[in-house]
Amino acid sequence: MTTPAEAIADPVGTVVCLVTAADPALGHDLVRRIVEQVGGGRSKRRRLAAELAGNPSVLATGRSPASKVVGDLMLALRAAGATGISPPWCAGCGRRVTSMQRRGEHWYCAPCFVRPEACAGCGNTRQVAFRDRQGRPRCSKCPDQDTRDPLLVLVEVITMTDPGLPAEAVTAAIEATVTKQAHLQKLAWLLHDKPELLTGDGAKAPFPVVLRLIDALCETGAARITRPACPRCRRVITLSKQRDGLRICRNCCARARAVPCTKCGTRREPAARDGQGRPLCPYCLVSDPVNLEECVRCQRRRQVSTRTSQGPVCATCNPRDILTCSSCGRTAVPCTVSRITGQPRCGACARSWARCSTCGQLAPARAGTRDAPLCGDCAVPGPDFFKTCPACGSAGRLIAGACRRCHLRQRLGELLADSTGNVRPELQALRQTLAAASRPATVLTWLSSRTTQTMLTELAAGLRPLTHATLDELPASKPLTHLRSVLVAAGTLPARDEHFVQLERWTTQAVAGRADPQEKEILHRYAVWHVLRRLRHRIRSTRATHGQACVARRNIAGAVKFLNWLAARDLTLTTCPQADLDQWTADASTSQRGHTGHFIRWARNQKLTSLDFPATRWAGPTRVIDTEGRWEQARRLLHDDTLKPGDRVAGLLVLLYAQQPATISRLTLGHVQPSSGEVHLRLGREPVILPEPLAGLVLRLVATRQGHATTGDQGASPWLLPGGRPAQPISPDRLNERLHQIGIRPGPARSTALFQLATELPAALLARMLGIHIDVAVAWQRASTGDWMSYAADVSRRPGTTGSGIPGKTPDGIVAGP
Repeated sequence: MTTPAEAIADPVGTVVCLVTAADPALGHDLVRRIVEQVGGGRSKRRRLAAELAGNPSVLATGRSPASKVVGDLMLALRAAGATGISPPWCAGCGRRVTSMQRRGEHWYCAPCFVRPEACAGCGNTRQVAFRDRQGRPRCSKCPDQDTRDPLLVLVEVITMTDPGLPAEAVTAAIEATVTKQAHLQKLAWLLHDKPELLTGDGAKAPFPVVLRLIDALCETGAARITRPACPRCRRVITLSKQRDGLRICRNCCARARAVPCTKCGTRREPAARDGQGRPLCPYCLVSDPVNLEECVRCQRRRQVSTRTSQGPVCATCNPRDILTCSSCGRTAVPCTVSRITGQPRCGACARSWARCSTCGQLAPARAGTRDAPLCGDCAVPGPDFFKTCPACGSAGRLIAGACRRCHLRQRLGELLADSTGNVRPELQALRQTLAAASRPATVLTWLSSRTTQTMLTELAAGLRPLTHATLDELPASKPLTHLRSVLVAAGTLPARDEHFVQLERWTTQAVAGRADPQEKEILHRYAVWHVLRRLRHRIRSTRATHGQACVARRNIAGAVKFLNWLAARDLTLTTCPQADLDQWTADASTSQRGHTGHFIRWARNQKLTSLDFPATRWAGPTRVIDTEGRWEQARRLLHDDTLKPGDRVAGLLVLLYAQQPATISRLTLGHVQPSSGEVHLRLGREPVILPEPLAGLVLRLVATRQGHATTGDQGASPWLLPGGRPAQPISPDRLNERLHQIGIRPGPARSTALFQLATELPAALLARMLGIHIDVAVAWQRASTGDWMSYAADVSRRPGTTGSGIPGKTPDGIVAGP
C-alpha cells in the first residue's frame, strides 16, 4: 500500500507502480513517459499520485468522481494500447468519453457537458449551438440574421477611428490576429457597439483578442489607436490578467492577490498552498524540505537551481563563470556581460556611481574604467540602443514599460494615495522630494521594503497621524529611522535632536524597570536630574552628538548594574560597607569602575551613602607620541590628489588641529568663512586662519561635497560632510572608518597633535581656538611640561597685533597660523 509520504516524495514512481499493478502488460518505461507527459508540473503530479493512491479502483472502473488529470491519464494509456485500464465513462449517460470535459467532480461526454438552455429565437429548451449579438443562447435552427461580412465591418470601424490606416494594412492585421470565424463575428459586434475600446478603453474589453488586435494595429503605424494603460498602476503594459471586470497587468494582479504566507508571514501572491489549503510564498515553497530534490551531481537533497537533461542540479553544482571585470580588472563572481559594451563587469562596478569622464555628470557608471568612467548616454553605441519611455520620452533602461523616474512616480502614487486615490496635503512634499531624488533606483529599492510599504500605506490612509510621537510608537528599525530622516528632509516633520530623544526614552524605560520604589527614586534623580540635566546644559541650543549620548547612557547603565549588584546581596547604598565596594572595585573592569564611580560620587554628594570612590586623575597620554609620523601623514594628505577631498580635510583637521571625528562630522558651511583672500575655520570661539594648500582644499570640498543620501537636495545641505541619511551629517563611526582606510588612527593622531600644540600655546588660547574645555587644555599643558606663566606679561609688552590663529610651522614650511 502506498503511503501519502511516498506519493509526495516520488509521485511519478507511485503512479507507475499503481498503473502497472492494474495492467501488468504495460512496460514501466512506457508508463513513466506517459505519466511525465500528462502529469505536468510537480504539484500536479503529486495530486495525481495522491488521488490514485487513495482510490486506485478508478483505473479499473473508469467512474468519476475524479480529477481531470486522472481522466487524461486513462485516455493516454488507452491510446498507447492498454487493455487493463478502463476508459472514462460519462457520469450523465454512461457512454464512453473520448475527450475530457469536466464539471464539478465528474466528467461527461460532449452532449451531456453542454447544458440545454432556452433558445432566444424559438423559446424551446435545446442544446446551445451559438450565441447572438447580445450573448443570448440560440439553437441550430435559429441562427442570428446578421448577413454582413464581419471582416468588412471591422475594417470600416477601424478606418473610421483612424483614417490614416490603409484598408489593406487593417485587413492584414485582423487576419493575423483572429483565426476563427466565430471570434471574428464577436469581435465585429463588440467594436461596432464600442469603438472607444480602440482609443484607450481597451482595459474594459471582455476578451483578450481586442488587445491583440490593438497591438497589431499599433505596429502597423496607427496614430489614433492607442494601447490601453493598466487601470490600477496606469502603466502602458501588457494586460494579461482580468479582475473585477477589467484587464490589468501581471504586477497589479499579484498585488491584489497578495495574502500573508502561512510560514514566514510575508504578504505576497501565493505560489502554492499546503495540504490544508493555506497559502505559501515562493520562497517557502522552494525551501520546504518536501520540495527539495536530489542533485544529479552531488547526490544531495537541495533546492533546484536548474534542470538539465540528466536531472535537477543545485546552485552549488551550477557555478557561475569567473570573468575579469573590464572596469576594475578584478576576477570576481558574479561577473555578468554588459548589454552596452559586451564586456564583463562585476557587481560592484555595475552598482557604482561616478562622474562621467565625457559629459561630467554624476550618474551610474555603465562602461569605461575606474579612472575614466562613462555614463549610460555616453557609453551606448547609438541613439536607438535603449527604448524610449512612453511617459516622458527619455531613452534608457525601462522597468515595466517606463523609465525609473516615471516608475518611481507611479509607485509613489500607489503607496501615498488614500482610498479615494488622492494624496494627503501633508504628504505632497514627501512625494515631490522622493520623486525628484537623484537616484530613483535606490529609492525604488527602499520602497520595496515591506516595513516601508506598511508605514507609508498607513500614513497615506490616515490610520496614523503624521507626527514624531506616532513614529515613536512603532518598533525601532533602520527603515523607520530612514523614513523619519526623509520626512524631516522633506519638511513634513520638524527637525529634532534624535540622539537626546532616544536617550530620554531609554532612560525612562531603565527607571521604570526598577521594582523597588526607593531604587527607582534614586535612579530617577541621578539619571534625569543629574546626567540628562548636565548634558542638556552642555549642549544648550545645539544638538547632542552620538558620543555624548553614549557616555550618558553608559553612566546610567553603570548605576543600574551597581544597584543590581547591591540588590543581589540584600544591600542598599546606605547599608553597603566600604569593604564590599573595595572588593567589587577589585573585580570590576576599568570601564565598569569609571561609570559606576561617577554614580557613587554623585550619591555621596547627595548624602545618600557614605561610600568613598575617588576619581582617577588623568596622568597624561599613554600612547607613543610620533611627531615625525604626524607630519609625514600631513604632507601626504596635502599633496595626494588621489584621495577624496572630504577624507583629506578630515585627516588634516585631526593631524593639525587635534579635532575628534565627532566634532569634524558636525561642521557646517557656516564654520567656513572665506574673506579678503583668507579662509577662516571656526572650531572654537575664535576662528582659525587656514594656510594654503589646506584653505584651497576646504573651499574645494565646499564646492564638490556629495553625500550618499538619495533624497533631499544635497546642494542645500548645511553639512560640510553630508551623510547617508537625508539632511544628516556623516556619522562619527563612518568618518572614523574612512580615516582608518587612508592610514590615519584618529586617537593617537589627535593625542600627538594636542601634545605638540600644548607645548607651543597657552591653555586659554588652545581652548578658544580648538573648542576644547579649559580643564582639558590645562591637563595637556601640564603633560607636555609647557610653561606659559609669563605669556600674559609678554603679550602686554608687544606692539598692537590683530588676528587669531595657531602659530607654528610644519617641517616643510606650512604655516599653521599667523
